[in-house]
Order: sequence, then C-alpha cells, then structure tokens
Amino acid sequence: MKRLVVVLFLLAIPFPLRAQQTVWSEKPTPIMPIPDVQQLPFIKELPDPFDRGDGQRIKTQGDWKQQRERLKALLLFYQYGHLPPPPGNVRQIGVYSRASADGRARHEHILLSCGPRGGLEFSLDLLVPQNKMGPFPVILTGDMGETPIPDEVVGRGYILARFDRTRFAPDTDSRVSGLYGLYPDFDGGALAAWAWGYSRAVDYLLTRPDIDSKRIAFAGHSRGGKAVLLAGALDDRIALTVPAQSGTGGASPYRIGGKNSESLAKITGRFGYWFHPRLKSFVGREERLPFDQHFLLSLVAPRSLLMLSGRQDPYMNPDSTNASFLAAKQVFGFLRAENKIGSYVRDGGHSFGEADWRVMLDFADLQFFGQPTSTNFEGLPVAEETLPFSWRAPRF
Repeated sequence: MKRLVVVLFLLAIPFPLRAQQTVWSEKPTPIMPIPDVQQLPFIKELPDPFDRGDGQRIKTQGDWKQQRERLKALLLFYQYGHLPPPPGNVRQIGVYSRASADGRARHEHILLSCGPRGGLEFSLDLLVPQNKMGPFPVILTGDMGETPIPDEVVGRGYILARFDRTRFAPDTDSRVSGLYGLYPDFDGGALAAWAWGYSRAVDYLLTRPDIDSKRIAFAGHSRGGKAVLLAGALDDRIALTVPAQSGTGGASPYRIGGKNSESLAKITGRFGYWFHPRLKSFVGREERLPFDQHFLLSLVAPRSLLMLSGRQDPYMNPDSTNASFLAAKQVFGFLRAENKIGSYVRDGGHSFGEADWRVMLDFADLQFFGQPTSTNFEGLPVAEETLPFSWRAPRF
C-alpha cells in the first residue's frame, strides 16, 4: 500500500456557518410581465414551449435565446424562487489526500468556502484516476450516500465528485442555515439552494488542471434528481444532466398524474419547503400553470440530458416522465440536438443502483466521446395520436 500523504487532515464533520449576512436584491427582471395566478389561462395539454406568451410562436433558432429566458423566468417565479448570483469567491481552505489501496485512484477530501465573507463551508470528495492521462470528465453528485460502482467510474476514466447538498439548505422547513442565513432576501426553496450548491462545486472544479471543463456531468436520484435537473437547466457549463427517478418537481409534469403517483398536492403538502410558496397556489388548478416540467427539460438543450426511470416506481410516475421527455424532445430537435436527449426505463423500483450507473456512464461515453452503445435511450413507445400535446416544433 502506498504511503499515506497528508496535506492537511480535516475531520469529516459538519462545519459551522458564520453569522454574517448580505442582503441580495439582484433578482433578474423578467423579460415580460408575469401575471398573478388568478389571471392565468386554462391550458389542459402540456403548454407550448415555443409560445412567446403573446399569442405568437418563435420561428427560428435565433429566437430561442430570448424564449429560453422567458421559460426560465416562469419556472423561477412560480415554482423554485430566484437563486443568488455567483459569489465569485469559492476558495479551498483545506485538503486531505490519500492513495487507494490498489493504487488506481487518489481520494481527496477538500474543504471549500464561498458566499458572503466566505460564510458557507462545504466539503467535496473526489476520486481521481491514477495511471491515466488527464484532464478527466467528471460525474458530480450532491447525494452523499454510497456510490454503487466507484471503482468502475474511475476505471472508465471519470473523476467521481461528491458533496452534501444539504450544506446549502437543510432538508427541512427551517430557513436559518445555509443560503437562508447568508442571503436574507433569498426567496427560493431548498431545490434552488441545492442547485446553487452544485454550481459552487463546479466553480472549484474548473480551477483544477485535471478537470475536463467541457465534460462535466450532474447526477442525482429522487429529490436529488429534482435538484440536479434544476441545476443543469440553469448552469450552461454543464455538458450532461442526469436526473434519476426525479418525479414531480423534477422531470414529471404536474398535469399528468397516475394512480399512487406524487401529485402537486402531496409534494407541496409534505415538502413545500423545496419550492417557492407560490407553487402551492396551483393545487387543484394545475391546468393554470403557465408551464410544466418539459419547460425545465428544454432549458438544458442543446446540452445533453438523460432521464432514468423504473417501471415499478408508480410514485415517480415513469409514464409522466416519458410524456415530458417526448415534449422536450421537440425543443431538442428544433435546436438540432435530438440526439442529445435520452430516456431509459428499466424494470424495477425506486433506486439508483449499479445498472443505472452503468447506463449513465454508457450515455456519457456516447455524448462525450462518441462511443457506441446498444442501450435504447428512446423511453417508452407512445402512439403519435395519444401524445399529451397537439403542438409541434416550428419548421424553418
């Protein structure tokens, strides 16, 4: 076994947040007026992401940049809340490094600070390939459970990066620690805070010469998948976003429920703190939402996106996720990126296991390096006449 090299030893314990606060009042100005809930029209089908909101549709790819900002404004105003701006001060304040037992990887435990006066501290764990030439692509996850196949991730030439997203907001209704304590004007829920945390981890990763800055992937499961999808939609530096079984508030539309599935009423009743309080106004009035979750998927385009689902996971509603995938695929096709979006549905329940990670790595190899795979990323088959939307992408 190689000798343990210690640059600085840091105990893996929660690090206290400092008490300094900064008022943030730089919320982005919407590019068009956003109406109150009671003024919104009734839309039964999945809303048209090409509709400009004035009765007209965009016509060219050049129109998409402004349209994308409109969709983003709707999602942040009604559902997630607004994220603080990048602090520009992510800093490494400690690191513990050691070689793996077999010498094929190096483990780094890095302590970082960011935010007003460096008041938020979080740890980032890296597993870096050894005996290979970098820079390396990265799989970044804020889910701090055990990764099922870390050796395989590294063996396939990826850096595995992990952090605890709840350092940025607790998974409770408390609004004291994390971003809440540092940005009193922050109006977002936990999902927005977690998405902001993903971007801060990227800020650090991009300072390292062993990171391939063009091949960074986000991955998360369940509520972590909801956070990953929002993070990947908002951060254009991310090449691949992989929400696994993200369900309602993630990839699944609110308008398409299912027996025993996660509904808007259920999720805002139990986990309302994940969202802006405004979202709860749509319970029982889902058809008045001026968006649905295919808008969020569309914000990722033309970058790569993969959704993972389980057939025996009714609460996450794989059929609903599939509908969102097919709707978003219209946008990806419009942007000439139809091969950048995928959906994989396996047999099984609610988990993010070895098979899911291998499928994700196969898709990453395909998108990053053009390596062929026999895996079908086309989701569930659906007849054209049964699609839950009548609109199609503009032709030009």
